[in-house]
Amino acid sequence: MKLNIQNETSRLRAVVLGTAVSNGNTPTVEEAYDPKSIEHIKAGTYPIESDMTEEMNAVARVLEKYDVKVFRPEIIKNCNQIFARDISLVIEDKFIKSNILPDREKEIKAIQYVIDTIDPKKVFKAPSEEIHFEGGDIIIHNDYIFIGTYKGEDYPDCIVARTNMKGVEYIKTLFPNKIVKEFDLNKSMENPRDNALHLDCCFQPVGKNKAIIHKEGFRDIKGYEFLVDLFGKENLFHITKDEMYDMNSNIFSIAEDIVISEKNFIRLNTWLRNHKITVEEVPYAEIAKQEGLLRCSTMPLIRD
Repeated sequence: MKLNIQNETSRLRAVVLGTAVSNGNTPTVEEAYDPKSIEHIKAGTYPIESDMTEEMNAVARVLEKYDVKVFRPEIIKNCNQIFARDISLVIEDKFIKSNILPDREKEIKAIQYVIDTIDPKKVFKAPSEEIHFEGGDIIIHNDYIFIGTYKGEDYPDCIVARTNMKGVEYIKTLFPNKIVKEFDLNKSMENPRDNALHLDCCFQPVGKNKAIIHKEGFRDIKGYEFLVDLFGKENLFHITKDEMYDMNSNIFSIAEDIVISEKNFIRLNTWLRNHKITVEEVPYAEIAKQEGLLRCSTMPLIRD
Protein backbone atom coordinates (compact mmCIF):
# COMPACT_ATOMS: atom_id res chain seq x y z
CA MET A 1 0.00 0.00 0.00
CA LYS A 2 1.26 3.46 -0.92
CA LEU A 3 0.33 5.85 1.87
CA ASN A 4 -0.49 9.52 1.34
CA ILE A 5 -1.70 11.97 4.00
CA GLN A 6 -0.95 15.65 3.47
CA ASN A 7 -3.78 17.19 5.50
CA GLU A 8 -7.00 16.46 7.39
CA THR A 9 -9.53 17.22 4.66
CA SER A 10 -8.48 15.93 1.22
CA ARG A 11 -10.60 13.18 -0.33
CA LEU A 12 -10.29 10.04 1.77
CA ARG A 13 -9.57 6.71 0.05
CA ALA A 14 -8.48 4.30 2.82
CA VAL A 15 -8.83 4.35 6.60
CA VAL A 16 -8.54 2.19 9.70
CA LEU A 17 -11.76 2.33 11.73
CA GLY A 18 -11.61 0.96 15.27
CA THR A 19 -13.98 -1.65 16.65
CA ALA A 20 -16.13 -1.96 19.77
CA VAL A 21 -16.57 -5.73 19.42
CA SER A 22 -15.45 -7.65 22.55
CA ASN A 23 -14.85 -4.33 24.26
CA GLY A 24 -14.60 -5.87 27.73
CA ASN A 25 -16.35 -5.07 30.97
CA THR A 26 -16.93 -1.57 32.29
CA PRO A 27 -13.60 -0.49 33.79
CA THR A 28 -13.18 0.49 37.40
CA VAL A 29 -12.42 4.09 38.29
CA GLU A 30 -8.81 3.02 38.93
CA GLU A 31 -8.56 1.51 35.44
CA ALA A 32 -9.90 4.56 33.60
CA TYR A 33 -7.59 6.80 31.57
CA ASP A 34 -9.62 10.02 31.48
CA PRO A 35 -11.99 12.10 33.65
CA LYS A 36 -15.03 11.75 31.38
CA SER A 37 -14.91 7.96 31.55
CA ILE A 38 -14.60 8.21 35.33
CA GLU A 39 -17.65 10.48 35.44
CA HIS A 40 -19.76 7.91 33.61
CA ILE A 41 -18.38 4.95 35.55
CA LYS A 42 -19.42 6.64 38.78
CA ALA A 43 -22.84 7.58 37.38
CA GLY A 44 -23.56 4.09 36.04
CA THR A 45 -23.89 5.50 32.51
CA TYR A 46 -20.71 4.06 30.95
CA PRO A 47 -21.49 2.89 27.39
CA ILE A 48 -22.27 -0.73 26.60
CA GLU A 49 -20.72 -2.75 23.79
CA SER A 50 -23.87 -3.23 21.70
CA ASP A 51 -24.60 0.51 21.55
CA MET A 52 -21.01 1.40 20.65
CA THR A 53 -20.82 -1.32 17.99
CA GLU A 54 -23.99 0.04 16.41
CA GLU A 55 -22.54 3.56 16.39
CA MET A 56 -19.29 2.42 14.75
CA ASN A 57 -21.19 0.41 12.15
CA ALA A 58 -23.08 3.58 11.22
CA VAL A 59 -19.73 5.27 10.52
CA ALA A 60 -18.57 2.29 8.45
CA ARG A 61 -21.71 2.56 6.32
CA VAL A 62 -21.06 6.25 5.61
CA LEU A 63 -17.44 5.54 4.65
CA GLU A 64 -18.50 2.75 2.31
CA LYS A 65 -21.14 5.04 0.78
CA TYR A 66 -18.26 7.26 -0.38
CA ASP A 67 -16.18 4.30 -1.67
CA VAL A 68 -13.60 4.53 1.11
CA LYS A 69 -11.64 1.32 1.76
CA VAL A 70 -12.22 0.49 5.44
CA PHE A 71 -9.85 -1.66 7.48
CA ARG A 72 -10.91 -2.91 10.93
CA PRO A 73 -8.61 -4.22 13.68
CA GLU A 74 -8.49 -7.93 14.35
CA ILE A 75 -10.52 -8.62 17.49
CA ILE A 76 -8.64 -8.89 20.76
CA LYS A 77 -10.94 -10.43 23.34
CA ASN A 78 -12.08 -8.06 26.10
CA CYS A 79 -10.02 -5.13 24.80
CA ASN A 80 -11.10 -1.59 24.00
CA GLN A 81 -10.01 -1.09 20.37
CA ILE A 82 -12.23 1.85 19.50
CA PHE A 83 -9.67 4.62 19.27
CA ALA A 84 -7.52 3.72 16.26
CA ARG A 85 -6.04 7.24 16.14
CA ASP A 86 -4.19 6.73 19.43
CA ILE A 87 -2.02 3.85 18.33
CA SER A 88 -0.58 5.07 15.02
CA LEU A 89 -0.65 7.81 12.41
CA VAL A 90 0.30 8.51 8.82
CA ILE A 91 2.07 11.66 7.66
CA GLU A 92 2.91 11.91 3.95
CA ASP A 93 3.95 8.32 3.09
CA LYS A 94 5.23 7.35 6.55
CA PHE A 95 3.41 5.06 8.99
CA ILE A 96 4.39 5.94 12.56
CA LYS A 97 3.63 3.71 15.53
CA SER A 98 2.69 5.76 18.57
CA ASN A 99 4.40 5.46 21.93
CA ILE A 100 1.29 5.05 24.06
CA LEU A 101 0.19 3.88 27.47
CA PRO A 102 1.88 0.49 28.04
CA ASP A 103 -1.44 -1.27 28.66
CA ARG A 104 -2.47 -0.49 25.07
CA GLU A 105 0.58 -1.79 23.20
CA LYS A 106 -1.29 -4.91 22.07
CA GLU A 107 -3.71 -2.80 20.03
CA ILE A 108 -1.08 -2.14 17.36
CA LYS A 109 -0.73 -5.88 16.78
CA ALA A 110 -4.38 -6.01 15.75
CA ILE A 111 -3.61 -3.94 12.63
CA GLN A 112 -0.36 -5.71 11.79
CA TYR A 113 -2.04 -7.14 8.69
CA VAL A 114 -2.40 -3.56 7.42
CA ILE A 115 1.18 -2.64 8.33
CA ASP A 116 2.40 -5.71 6.42
CA THR A 117 1.12 -4.14 3.17
CA ILE A 118 3.36 -1.06 3.66
CA ASP A 119 6.98 -0.75 2.55
CA PRO A 120 8.96 -1.60 5.74
CA LYS A 121 11.25 1.37 5.07
CA LYS A 122 8.21 3.60 5.53
CA VAL A 123 7.26 2.20 8.96
CA PHE A 124 8.66 4.00 12.00
CA LYS A 125 8.75 3.46 15.75
CA ALA A 126 10.25 5.87 18.27
CA PRO A 127 13.65 4.61 19.47
CA SER A 128 13.09 5.38 23.16
CA GLU A 129 10.33 4.71 25.67
CA GLU A 130 10.80 8.28 26.92
CA ILE A 131 9.41 9.60 23.61
CA HIS A 132 5.64 9.89 24.04
CA PHE A 133 3.03 10.80 21.42
CA GLU A 134 -0.43 9.74 20.29
CA GLY A 135 -2.13 10.32 16.96
CA GLY A 136 -4.89 12.47 18.43
CA ASP A 137 -2.28 15.09 19.32
CA ILE A 138 -0.87 15.30 15.80
CA ILE A 139 -2.65 17.19 13.03
CA ILE A 140 -1.15 17.58 9.56
CA HIS A 141 -2.04 20.74 7.67
CA ASN A 142 -0.11 20.82 4.41
CA ASP A 143 3.22 22.53 5.24
CA TYR A 144 2.46 22.39 8.97
CA ILE A 145 2.40 19.65 11.56
CA PHE A 146 0.49 20.77 14.66
CA ILE A 147 1.21 18.82 17.85
CA GLY A 148 -0.58 19.04 21.18
CA THR A 149 1.62 18.59 24.23
CA TYR A 150 1.77 19.40 27.94
CA LYS A 151 4.66 21.32 29.49
CA GLY A 152 3.61 21.17 33.13
CA GLU A 153 6.14 19.94 35.68
CA ASP A 154 3.71 17.19 36.70
CA TYR A 155 3.78 15.59 33.22
CA PRO A 156 5.15 12.24 34.52
CA ASP A 157 2.20 11.91 36.91
CA CYS A 158 -0.46 13.28 34.55
CA ILE A 159 -2.15 10.34 32.81
CA VAL A 160 -4.13 12.65 30.51
CA ALA A 161 -0.87 14.15 29.17
CA ARG A 162 -0.14 11.87 26.24
CA THR A 163 2.49 13.68 24.14
CA ASN A 164 5.68 15.18 25.54
CA MET A 165 8.27 17.49 24.03
CA LYS A 166 10.51 14.51 23.25
CA GLY A 167 7.67 13.28 21.07
CA VAL A 168 7.51 16.66 19.36
CA GLU A 169 11.25 16.58 18.69
CA TYR A 170 11.03 13.04 17.30
CA ILE A 171 8.36 14.06 14.78
CA LYS A 172 10.58 16.98 13.78
CA THR A 173 13.41 14.58 12.92
CA LEU A 174 11.11 12.59 10.62
CA PHE A 175 9.85 15.68 8.77
CA PRO A 176 12.64 18.27 8.60
CA ASN A 177 10.93 20.11 5.75
CA LYS A 178 7.68 20.66 7.66
CA ILE A 179 6.88 23.51 10.05
CA VAL A 180 6.26 21.71 13.33
CA LYS A 181 4.31 23.80 15.84
CA GLU A 182 3.52 22.52 19.33
CA PHE A 183 0.62 23.67 21.51
CA ASP A 184 0.66 23.48 25.32
CA LEU A 185 -2.80 22.17 26.29
CA ASN A 186 -4.83 22.31 29.48
CA LYS A 187 -5.15 18.99 31.30
CA SER A 188 -7.37 17.87 34.16
CA MET A 189 -8.03 14.44 35.62
CA GLU A 190 -10.82 15.92 37.77
CA ASN A 191 -12.96 17.92 35.33
CA PRO A 192 -13.49 16.75 31.72
CA ARG A 193 -14.62 20.25 30.72
CA ASP A 194 -11.13 21.49 31.59
CA ASN A 195 -9.30 18.63 29.90
CA ALA A 196 -8.06 18.80 26.32
CA LEU A 197 -7.06 15.15 26.17
CA HIS A 198 -5.59 15.55 22.68
CA LEU A 199 -5.17 18.49 20.31
CA ASP A 200 -8.11 17.23 18.24
CA CYS A 201 -10.30 17.63 21.35
CA CYS A 202 -9.93 21.42 21.11
CA PHE A 203 -8.95 22.09 17.47
CA GLN A 204 -9.35 20.62 14.00
CA PRO A 205 -9.17 22.00 10.44
CA VAL A 206 -12.26 21.50 8.29
CA GLY A 207 -13.22 22.43 4.74
CA LYS A 208 -10.73 24.37 2.61
CA ASN A 209 -9.56 27.04 5.05
CA LYS A 210 -11.62 26.73 8.22
CA ALA A 211 -11.27 25.12 11.63
CA ILE A 212 -13.13 24.27 14.83
CA ILE A 213 -11.45 25.58 17.98
CA HIS A 214 -11.88 25.84 21.76
CA LYS A 215 -9.88 28.76 23.11
CA GLU A 216 -9.84 27.51 26.70
CA GLY A 217 -8.22 24.25 25.63
CA PHE A 218 -4.90 26.06 25.19
CA ARG A 219 -2.75 26.38 28.32
CA ASP A 220 -0.56 28.90 26.49
CA ILE A 221 -2.78 31.52 24.85
CA LYS A 222 -0.05 32.19 22.27
CA GLY A 223 -0.89 28.86 20.65
CA TYR A 224 -4.51 29.87 20.23
CA GLU A 225 -3.44 33.27 18.85
CA PHE A 226 -1.13 31.58 16.35
CA LEU A 227 -4.07 29.61 14.92
CA VAL A 228 -6.30 32.70 14.83
CA ASP A 229 -3.64 34.50 12.81
CA LEU A 230 -3.10 31.52 10.50
CA PHE A 231 -6.74 30.73 9.72
CA GLY A 232 -8.35 34.12 10.31
CA LYS A 233 -10.89 34.61 13.08
CA GLU A 234 -13.74 34.72 10.57
CA ASN A 235 -12.86 31.16 9.50
CA LEU A 236 -12.93 29.68 13.00
CA PHE A 237 -15.93 28.05 14.67
CA HIS A 238 -15.48 28.63 18.41
CA ILE A 239 -16.95 25.97 20.67
CA THR A 240 -17.93 26.29 24.32
CA LYS A 241 -16.72 24.17 27.23
CA ASP A 242 -19.86 22.07 26.99
CA GLU A 243 -19.36 21.60 23.26
CA MET A 244 -15.76 20.56 23.83
CA TYR A 245 -17.01 18.13 26.49
CA ASP A 246 -19.37 16.67 23.86
CA MET A 247 -16.37 16.47 21.44
CA ASN A 248 -17.58 18.94 18.78
CA SER A 249 -14.05 19.44 17.40
CA ASN A 250 -13.60 15.69 16.92
CA ILE A 251 -15.62 15.21 13.74
CA PHE A 252 -14.05 13.53 10.70
CA SER A 253 -13.56 14.78 7.14
CA ILE A 254 -14.11 12.54 4.12
CA ALA A 255 -13.35 15.47 1.82
CA GLU A 256 -13.16 19.25 1.93
CA ASP A 257 -16.92 19.36 1.39
CA ILE A 258 -18.01 16.20 3.27
CA VAL A 259 -17.77 15.47 6.99
CA ILE A 260 -19.11 12.86 9.40
CA SER A 261 -20.50 14.51 12.52
CA GLU A 262 -22.53 13.57 15.59
CA LYS A 263 -26.24 14.11 15.02
CA ASN A 264 -26.65 16.19 18.19
CA PHE A 265 -24.08 18.82 17.18
CA ILE A 266 -26.83 21.11 15.92
CA ARG A 267 -24.97 24.44 16.11
CA LEU A 268 -21.82 23.04 14.50
CA ASN A 269 -23.64 21.06 11.82
CA THR A 270 -25.68 24.14 10.86
CA TRP A 271 -22.48 26.19 10.54
CA LEU A 272 -20.88 23.52 8.37
CA ARG A 273 -23.90 23.34 6.07
CA ASN A 274 -23.97 27.13 5.83
CA HIS A 275 -20.43 26.85 4.46
CA LYS A 276 -21.57 24.32 1.83
CA ILE A 277 -20.15 21.28 3.59
CA THR A 278 -22.24 18.11 3.41
CA VAL A 279 -22.78 16.73 6.91
CA GLU A 280 -23.33 12.99 7.29
CA GLU A 281 -24.88 12.71 10.74
CA VAL A 282 -24.37 9.60 12.87
CA PRO A 283 -25.16 8.70 16.48
CA TYR A 284 -21.92 8.72 18.47
CA ALA A 285 -22.92 10.03 21.89
CA GLU A 286 -22.21 6.73 23.64
CA ILE A 287 -18.64 6.51 22.38
CA ALA A 288 -18.21 10.18 23.32
CA LYS A 289 -18.58 9.15 26.97
CA GLN A 290 -14.98 7.87 26.76
CA GLU A 291 -13.66 11.33 25.78
CA GLY A 292 -13.21 10.47 22.12
CA LEU A 293 -15.29 10.78 18.98
CA LEU A 294 -15.02 10.38 15.20
CA ARG A 295 -11.46 11.55 14.57
CA CYS A 296 -10.25 9.51 17.54
CA SER A 297 -11.71 6.28 16.16
CA THR A 298 -10.39 6.69 12.60
CA MET A 299 -6.81 6.58 11.28
CA PRO A 300 -6.52 7.66 7.62
CA LEU A 301 -4.09 5.86 5.34
CA ILE A 302 -4.67 7.43 1.93
CA ARG A 303 -6.11 10.77 0.85
CA ASP A 304 -5.97 12.19 -2.69
